[in-house]
Amino acid sequence: MTKLYLITGFLGAGKTSFLHHLIPLFSSQRIALIVNEFGKTGVDGTLLRDLDVSLTEINNGSIFCTCQAGQFEKALQETAALAPDQIFVEASGLSDPTSIRALLSQPGLAQDLTYAGAICLLDAVRFHKVYKTARVCRMQLAVSDLILLNKADLATQEQLDEIHAIVQVQKPGCPVYETTFGRIDPAWLQAMEIPAAQASAAGFHTRDITLQKLLLEISGFDYTSLTSFLKFFADDTYRIKGFVRLPEGVFLVDCVGPLVEIKPFSDPVEALDQLVVLYGNGLPARKRIQEACTWYPSCTVQLS
Repeated sequence: MTKLYLITGFLGAGKTSFLHHLIPLFSSQRIALIVNEFGKTGVDGTLLRDLDVSLTEINNGSIFCTCQAGQFEKALQETAALAPDQIFVEASGLSDPTSIRALLSQPGLAQDLTYAGAICLLDAVRFHKVYKTARVCRMQLAVSDLILLNKADLATQEQLDEIHAIVQVQKPGCPVYETTFGRIDPAWLQAMEIPAAQASAAGFHTRDITLQKLLLEISGFDYTSLTSFLKFFADDTYRIKGFVRLPEGVFLVDCVGPLVEIKPFSDPVEALDQLVVLYGNGLPARKRIQEACTWYPSCTVQLS
């Protein structure tokens, strides 16, 4: 089956330069490239034509928005029909890729494509500003399976340490490497294949990143209302984790940035109805939680 890699990163993170280093690693294989740009006129496609691979451009919107999702699915089907060994999808820097796994599981794609994971490039110099102000940056990070801190030579050690710490909180176990000019070591791709649970057991342990922590004690929610409640403020947090008892049963809440997951849990649990919320300076998590509470007056939420 054809492997598909998703390449993400906010505007200016260095995705085009990265592809110039990544694709030659697969020189003995048949490669297809799908490039997505938000503007009406594509630029990256022109810059990537020297790679001499099958190239499809989708412009004027994000491939994960409804306006372009159909075109993206069609491009994937047509590209998969060519039976390449690898497909690389460079998403727009403004895209929210959190629907990638659901999209690839659809009939017509699932039987032809194997999702190899998402590689996210972070601009080591601009990361702190972008992470706090651009919602899609946190979403791109949330779905990542490999994270590259690009332009590491231009950042201070303090900046690099803080990025590593934030990533460790939001994506524990996800491999992270520093690089320059989008360079990649082939061994880094192999690190993507190691399950996060094996790669790190660090949990919430991290270096000081002015980390803020809240404990939410909740009651009165059902599955639907709790999902809506968490989605109201999850985007302003690094992680939300804990166990809850709902009318439908006991569930594990495990949110990574804006991704909200509530999964059934059958093993014995000591602490129920307590959610740990981690966030950083500049993220209005406490305020957003208080706002969310006003929408669910029949439920009880205590912050501590």
